[in-house]
Amino acid sequence: MNEMQEKRNIALIGFSATGKTAVAAKVANRLKWNLIDIDRAIEHKTGKSIPDIFQSEGEQKFREMEHTELRNACLQSKTVIATGGGAVLTEKNRKLLKGNCVVICLEADVETIYKRLLRDTVYSSNPVVRPLLAVEEPKAKISELKATRQRHYAIADWTVHTDMLTPDDATQEVLRGFKYIIRNSEQNILQDEDDLACIVNAASRVYPVYAGWEIMGSLGHRMRENGITGSATIISDNHVFNIYGKQCRDSLEKAGYTVYQHILRAGETSKTIANALRIIDEMLANKIDRHGVVVALGGGMVGDLAGFVASAYLRGIPLVQVPTSLLAMVDASIGGKVAVNHVKGKNLIGSFYQPWMVMADTNTLVTLPERELISGWAEVIKYGLILDAAFFHYLEANSEKLKKLDSEMVTAAIARSVSIKAYIVEEDEKETGRRIILNYGHTLAHGLEAATGYRTFLHGEAVSIGMIAAAAISHRMRILPQNAVRRQQELLDVYGLPIKCTGVKLAPVLDAMQVDKKVRDKTIRWVLLEDIGKAIVRDDVPVQEIEPILRKVGIT
Repeated sequence: MNEMQEKRNIALIGFSATGKTAVAAKVANRLKWNLIDIDRAIEHKTGKSIPDIFQSEGEQKFREMEHTELRNACLQSKTVIATGGGAVLTEKNRKLLKGNCVVICLEADVETIYKRLLRDTVYSSNPVVRPLLAVEEPKAKISELKATRQRHYAIADWTVHTDMLTPDDATQEVLRGFKYIIRNSEQNILQDEDDLACIVNAASRVYPVYAGWEIMGSLGHRMRENGITGSATIISDNHVFNIYGKQCRDSLEKAGYTVYQHILRAGETSKTIANALRIIDEMLANKIDRHGVVVALGGGMVGDLAGFVASAYLRGIPLVQVPTSLLAMVDASIGGKVAVNHVKGKNLIGSFYQPWMVMADTNTLVTLPERELISGWAEVIKYGLILDAAFFHYLEANSEKLKKLDSEMVTAAIARSVSIKAYIVEEDEKETGRRIILNYGHTLAHGLEAATGYRTFLHGEAVSIGMIAAAAISHRMRILPQNAVRRQQELLDVYGLPIKCTGVKLAPVLDAMQVDKKVRDKTIRWVLLEDIGKAIVRDDVPVQEIEPILRKVGIT
């Protein structure tokens, strides 16, 4: 593989107001790739504008934050990165960009830059005076600063002069340059590996996540490509295995694997320590050694249980997740949470154990029971709510095609969801910090599931009701605007998800919530929203605010 084939990202560099933010968004949309705007990421994390950070923290502190965000972005795959104008000033940033991205510079002359900065300030709905304009001779300052940076912009593989171009025109030129630069590797990056949704760069393991329509037949081949050897033990449930077991087994055997299988009864009640021990007994009887691999074929229950078995057997053997439900594709199979249930609560016995590979054949959703499919949309919608307002809008605008499982759109939605989760997992693998935002709606959801013995609600149904409650709490605490509460409820309703429940008693739900994993020092840490795409964590939600809202969602 040549050097350019290894570069799976596009990075846009250039001076301020050359169009990086707008063009990066359009390029990402055209390629259906992830988008990371470094300045926006910093603003989101700090709650401050870039000028405010410069003023209060100083440039050195900002450059440290910029490097951290750039490093995280460069570790992604199939990502378009919009850098700040000064990102190229440090050698370590230039090495990151050159080593991980096709680097494209957006260029413009001083007059164009000045006019754009002036226009953006005058016509902005939330005007902020840019530092470059807050001087006596702004054009001279722009010219001077641009001249000092120009030699660093020379690291670019391709340059686009945007003075006379619309954002759409500039996007076309960026894509043309990208395809020209990668030449013979274009086929590999844009087509042959089009089902590579992302690469998860967790601290304990780096692994690929594939998402594509009708790709189950390549499972064994992909495992071999990723260096996974030894005998394979398929763990599945009776519903899924009856439909996809032969296809999965054939693919593994065709690739040279000796295959064993253990089939569970479908349903959350199978996710027990007793079943895990039964599977381990069978693996020992089959003389599976440390080179064996566990293949989890099924939904979230199967993935959690199989992952727990793989993590415990001989102190850990390779795990491949082959999720067949929407919920498992976008959530349970990514990030390494493996567990079995306890009578006191869900997933209370488990660990963090990353898979070696994940393959989501999105065509398997066609045979998913309608209720389970609808349930899965809750987790997809959650990603838009907590971190990506643009993705939330995508789910709003394309709901009918997505619900009908349009192959291209549903695969894109799953790939985007996976990328968002991977981004969080890479930053916080073991949920000691920011990863907790993935639990938006889950505090109440886990309480509902435990209080009803895991027999009343599918996970996504409980999460939907939990998100309704979390948004209501956010609004009651004057954090979340009413319009955002309304948009969330409307979208959940459009996808057929419940927004209330009946017949659930308050006391057991409250008891179950108190043993939730997000409780610290007997205080529940609530994941709430400030806006669509902006999640926060609060541990100061008054108890008296919770019960009235739980009653509003039907818990009596």
